[in-house]
Amino acid sequence: MQVHELMTKDLKLIESTASLLEAAELMRDRDVGVLPVTDGARAIGILTDRDIVVRALADYRDPAQTTVREVLTPRVSTIYFDQEVSEAAELMAKDQVRRLLVVDHQQAPVGILSLGDVATGGKALSSGAEALRGVSQPEHEHAWQQSTKP
Repeated sequence: MQVHELMTKDLKLIESTASLLEAAELMRDRDVGVLPVTDGARAIGILTDRDIVVRALADYRDPAQTTVREVLTPRVSTIYFDQEVSEAAELMAKDQVRRLLVVDHQQAPVGILSLGDVATGGKALSSGAEALRGVSQPEHEHAWQQSTKP
């Protein structure tokens, strides 16, 4: 199975000059926790919801005045859209990341592949993979979420 078969294709990029407030609003509106960051047409990093909290809010930075460039994660692990998912899993383990930026052969971002995508799209080989598959299902309703009203 190739990466493009499992990746999230509806990719939204954010410019490095955007404010953290803009980024947070985009994450909220798109229901995502990561945005690839660009400087023009080139990807220069990734911004996660965790970056915003740990590198900005916890340091009392004003999200309306702080730019994405100031808190992004500059190290980006990438994989080509036509590589095998097994290669992606190996790269995630090697780089100790949960997401890969998927690029075409001109290095343009075309998607995101998450550990959850791999777990929910591939065949589970262990109980740990089964657990991750259940946690990663976006519309999975847990028992505690079900109504107990008669």
